Amino acid sequence: MANKGISLFQLNNRIKGVLKNSFDSDLWIVAEISEVRYNQNGHCYLELVEKDDDTDQIIAKARATIWAYTFRMLKPYFETSTGQRFSAGIKVLINVSIEFQEIYGYTLNIKDIDPSYTLGDIAKRRKEILNRLEEEGVLEMNKEIDFPEIPKCIALISSPTAAGYEDFTNQLENNPSGYKFHYKLFPAIMQGNQAEESIIAALDRINEYEEVFDVVVIIRGGGSTADLNCFDSYWLAFNIAQFPLPVISGIGHERDETIVDIVANVRVKTPTAAAEYLIDSFDEKQSYHESLQEEFYNGINEILLEASENLHYLSNKFSPLVKTILERKSNQLLLANEKLVHSAKQITKSHSFNLKNFKTKLKLGLEHRLSTEKSHTEHLHSKIGIRVGRLLENQKHKLSLHEQSVKYLNPENILQKGYTLTLKDGKIVKDISSLSKNDVIETRFKDGLVESEIQKVNPKKYK
Repeated sequence: MANKGISLFQLNNRIKGVLKNSFDSDLWIVAEISEVRYNQNGHCYLELVEKDDDTDQIIAKARATIWAYTFRMLKPYFETSTGQRFSAGIKVLINVSIEFQEIYGYTLNIKDIDPSYTLGDIAKRRKEILNRLEEEGVLEMNKEIDFPEIPKCIALISSPTAAGYEDFTNQLENNPSGYKFHYKLFPAIMQGNQAEESIIAALDRINEYEEVFDVVVIIRGGGSTADLNCFDSYWLAFNIAQFPLPVISGIGHERDETIVDIVANVRVKTPTAAAEYLIDSFDEKQSYHESLQEEFYNGINEILLEASENLHYLSNKFSPLVKTILERKSNQLLLANEKLVHSAKQITKSHSFNLKNFKTKLKLGLEHRLSTEKSHTEHLHSKIGIRVGRLLENQKHKLSLHEQSVKYLNPENILQKGYTLTLKDGKIVKDISSLSKNDVIETRFKDGLVESEIQKVNPKKYK
């Protein structure tokens, strides 16, 4: 006689009986939520999965239900305890009863949930992400980028409707010092399942214009701790850590530090604080320039004062010298005159018979001698005057040269002549020994500046 078999209903009914007898009490199970749906009656329908730790492939799957009267209590309890939205992608420890319907098949009825397990899983996953970033050598990469001295051009990632975006722009545009910033908004979704992909896409767009911007600022305003989940993403942190521009994280949460905060070049608490950080960078550079200017002017004043004192000293030194020379020559002239008079008297006594002729000759000789001595004295006086004048002119010329030297040493004049100034860490580079490979240097021209990274240092001396 042929075997007629059993009906499908009979089979399912037997399965139902076996399950009921085998699992006569509730169970605690661990699973990952892969899908969450709600209906208008408040019931929650889930798809639960388990993945292989090595391959990340799904190795088990089940449907689950949380009835409305239970879900109204479990959802706020879970989210308040964990700071995590009850959504797909999280691991949970749940208390379930196993049910089987002949028509709908096998399903799990969720009756309770343990938030502490999810908190532990979140912390574990966060630690794994940080360890992975460190092992890959990218954890500190963005922090190692030198923050620009004047961050003038800003790439801004935010939602255009976020309050944090408005706070940031208002603070930046209305800064008390009147600094001018240029910023460009790259809109992105800042919370939810699409946030990670949206922010990475914004970073990719900014990367196309890397040379235009000085810094990237990521901001959002307020929201719950659960809204920060996307900022603990491995791929978002990986992209920020390796980004070629310094990144400021100002995602608007004071108590919790996300992985994005850890890998960013600068972490601030709020969008307003991000704007203040940029303004403070300008203030610091402004103070530095004012200090240099004051130091430069003080140096000029010291040089001019020293030159003026030298000129005054020389003038005081030569005036008495000239007076002494004139007095000595005058005394010599008087002595010569006395000698001549005395000689004349002696000659008169000895040659009285030729007195008239001798008096005539004596008068002529005396006049000639007086004229000669007078000419010599005038010539000497003129010569001394000329030498003193030349000496004074020479000192004035030296003073003028000092003033020219000061003028030529002004960095602005050097730049105007077509030369450049090379700086490292804000200091002028005077010789090649202070430079190394991969150093970032700043080259100033008369009409701007550029930043360069040294590829090679060659100490060869050119002849």
